[in-house]
Amino acid sequence: MIDIAVRRRRRALFVFFLIPGLSMSSWVTRTPDVRDQLGASTSAMGLILFGLSVGSMLGILSSGPLVARFGARPVIGVGTALIVLSVLVIGAGTDVSSAPVVTVGLFLFGAGMGGGEVALNVDGAEVERITRLTVLPAMHGYFSLGTVIGACAGIVCTAATVPVVWHLGVVALVTAALFAYAYRAIPTGTGSARHGAEPVEAGQPGKRPAVWKDRRLVLIGGIVLTMALAEGAANDWLPLLMVDGHDMDPALGSAVYAGFAAAMAIGRFSGGYFIDRFGRASVVRASALSAALGLAVVIFAEAPLLAGAAVFLWGLGAALGFPLALSAAGDSGPDSASRVSLVATIGYIAFLVGPPGLGFLGEHYGLRAAMTVVLVLVAVAIFLAPAVNTPRATPAPALPEQRPEPADESRPHPHR
Repeated sequence: MIDIAVRRRRRALFVFFLIPGLSMSSWVTRTPDVRDQLGASTSAMGLILFGLSVGSMLGILSSGPLVARFGARPVIGVGTALIVLSVLVIGAGTDVSSAPVVTVGLFLFGAGMGGGEVALNVDGAEVERITRLTVLPAMHGYFSLGTVIGACAGIVCTAATVPVVWHLGVVALVTAALFAYAYRAIPTGTGSARHGAEPVEAGQPGKRPAVWKDRRLVLIGGIVLTMALAEGAANDWLPLLMVDGHDMDPALGSAVYAGFAAAMAIGRFSGGYFIDRFGRASVVRASALSAALGLAVVIFAEAPLLAGAAVFLWGLGAALGFPLALSAAGDSGPDSASRVSLVATIGYIAFLVGPPGLGFLGEHYGLRAAMTVVLVLVAVAIFLAPAVNTPRATPAPALPEQRPEPADESRPHPHR
C-alpha cells in the first residue's frame, strides 16, 4: 500500500513533468512563426537555440551540487519558476522581433528545465525505491502528455494566426497555476547530503564513491545521450524539418510534431508493463530499433505523408530510453542520487551539441541529411543495451524530513 503522502508526492511530480512539456511544445510549434517574424535563417535559428543549450548545461551542471546541498525541492521550485518566466520572455521577444530577447528566453527555459529535470529525476527515482514500482516512465509520460496538449493548442493558434505573444502569455498563466498547486506536496531533503544520504562504503568514512568511475554507469549515460538526442532533435527541429524538408505547411508540420509527442506519451505510459515483463535491456533494444527505423524513413522517404507517419515510430522509440536508463542508474550502486544526477547530466549534453550542431549541418546539407547523425547515434544504443540490466534497489527507509510541508512554510530558493 502507498500512503497518502507518497501518492500526493507522485501526483505532484506528474504535474512538474507536465509543465516543461506543455511550455516547450507551445513555443516549438510556433517556431516557423518565430523564425519568420525574426527573419532568421536556419543557421541563425541554430544560434538562437544555442541559448537553450547553454542554459540547459548551466542548469544541469549546477543542479547536482545544489540538490546535494539543499535537496531536490527548492531546485525544482526555482527551475519551474524560470520556465514560467521564459515563456513570457520568448513571447515578448517574438512580438518585438528581437532575436537576442528570444535567445535570453530560451536560455532561461534551458536553465530552468535543465536544472529542474535533474532534481525531478532524483525525486522520481526515490519514489521508485519507496514504492518498488516502475514509475519514472509514467512521470516522463506526463512530460510527453504536456507536449501533446501544448502542440495541439499550438496547431490551433497557428491555424488561427493567434499572435505568439498572446498564445505564450496564456501558457505562462496556466503553468504558474499548476506550479502553485503542486509545490507543497514535494518533500524536503531528497538527495541532500545533510538529510539521510545513503551510507558510504565501509572503510571510507565521510567519502562518497566516485560514481563517474563506474564503467556500467558511463555506458548507461551513453544510452541516455543517444536517446535524449533522438528526442531533443524532434523537439528542436521537427516542425521545421517537415516544413523545409518535406514541403509541408506550418500547421501540418505542427500536427506531425503533435503525433511525435503522442507517440512519446503512449510509449511512456505503457512502458512500465513492457519493462517489468521483458526487462530493461530488451526494451532499450526495441526502442532504439523503432527510433532508427522511423528516422530512416523520415530522412530517406520522398513522400511527405509516409515521412509524417514514420515520426510515430521515431516517437515510440525515443520514449523510454531516457527514463528507463535513469531507473537503471539509480539501481546501479550506492549513492543513488549522485548516480541519477550524473547520468542525467550526460544525457543533457545532447541539448548542448544538438540544436546548433544540427542547425549548422542543416544550413549546409539540409535538415534531412543532418538527421543522419541522430540515426547513427541511436543505432549505437542497441549495442549498449546490456548495461541497463541492474537489479532493482530495495526501498529506502522513510525519513522525518520527507514529509510534505505545510502550505505556509517558506524556504530559501537557491538557483536551480
